[in-house]
Amino acid sequence: MSLIVQKFGGSSVADAESIKRVAKRIVETRKAGNDVVVAVSAMGDTTDELIDLAHEVTPIPDAREMDMLLTTGERISMALLAMAIKSMGHDARSYTGSQAGMITDDRHGSARIVDVTPGRVREALDEGAIAIVAGFQGFNRTSKDITTLGRGGSDTTAVALAAALGADVCEIYTDVDGVFTADPRVVPQARKLERLTSEEMLELAAAGAKVLYIRAVEYARRHGVTLHVRSSFNNNEGTLVLPAEHDQEGDRVEEPIITGVAGDLNEAKVTVVGVPDVPGKAAEIFTIVAKTGANIDMIVQNVSAAATGLTDISFTLPKAEGEKVMTALTVEKEAAGFESLQYDDQIGKLAVVGAGMRTSAGVSAQLFTALSEAGINIEMISTSEIRISVVTRADQLQHAMRIVHTAFGLDADEVAVVHGGTGR
Repeated sequence: MSLIVQKFGGSSVADAESIKRVAKRIVETRKAGNDVVVAVSAMGDTTDELIDLAHEVTPIPDAREMDMLLTTGERISMALLAMAIKSMGHDARSYTGSQAGMITDDRHGSARIVDVTPGRVREALDEGAIAIVAGFQGFNRTSKDITTLGRGGSDTTAVALAAALGADVCEIYTDVDGVFTADPRVVPQARKLERLTSEEMLELAAAGAKVLYIRAVEYARRHGVTLHVRSSFNNNEGTLVLPAEHDQEGDRVEEPIITGVAGDLNEAKVTVVGVPDVPGKAAEIFTIVAKTGANIDMIVQNVSAAATGLTDISFTLPKAEGEKVMTALTVEKEAAGFESLQYDDQIGKLAVVGAGMRTSAGVSAQLFTALSEAGINIEMISTSEIRISVVTRADQLQHAMRIVHTAFGLDADEVAVVHGGTGR
């Protein structure tokens, strides 16, 4: 008997008929002889609707009360799903995040999991029941408050439960058939991958691939959880995301050097102009940025001008964090000693990812040649051992993704099928 954790997103439980369809799939997994734990998101766009409602009441909702409000969405879907399973003759028990032992820190809206104590979930499994757990939420022991995990929190809930329970696999159900070589909504010829490493998936998620959230992939990699990304609209095999130690490199010799291409339009570029090129200035600038809590991605420092001894430092960050970083730097402008700031939110980040890059030369040349021949200018470059990222103009990103996807021989013979419109 295997223990399988399944996660269903909002588009999979959007209405009553969808919930019944999901319940049938869960029951089929149980009938096959498996223990089943399910993490479920709020129905459809419920979370966004609750956020809108809160902002109609007050322009700045209280963080604690916001978490109390938002966690109601998953409580609705978990209870309805348990009801549907019971109507099919199988025992099911629903649990909130706190009842399921999801212990977090006290940061409302984006809490981190610090411990998982799924005693009640294990008890339900031992008694032959299917456990349904509300995703996206937890409990802080010190404050005794309910918390939420932020976007992608249901994915993280599922992975955390799989790790704590020692599950054989964590199945993430979405509206596409698995992980593709690129977003099939942007690159119609994208090809479904049979498997990839958690390291590769982490790089793709960091570069903008939305099929899995980066926090969930990071948790899976750290705790050795195997993920299976599947469609909730059919029974096709999806994509296995394997911990590195489970991946047999010898079996991958015929696989492409590049696993996939990702794009992200949610970043902006800040350029600090006229920075004195002396030791400690970069540290001073990024200390200011760090105090805002912003996540910096790519950093480029130009060679200083001989005549002035000044340089420019550019970095990218999420658009949502751009305003607070610009404000913080502006306040400290005189103390930091730079001349001015520039902000550009019309950029796109493109990345190619593949474990085969470790042992293959010429990937950079092939990438830059493909973009050059398409007339696409590169503004910034960043690399890791298995990734190359570049910044282009936002209006060129999708074209660039299709060009690069073709250049690396990733195109499939037929158009990919997308069953929904959200990628979740």
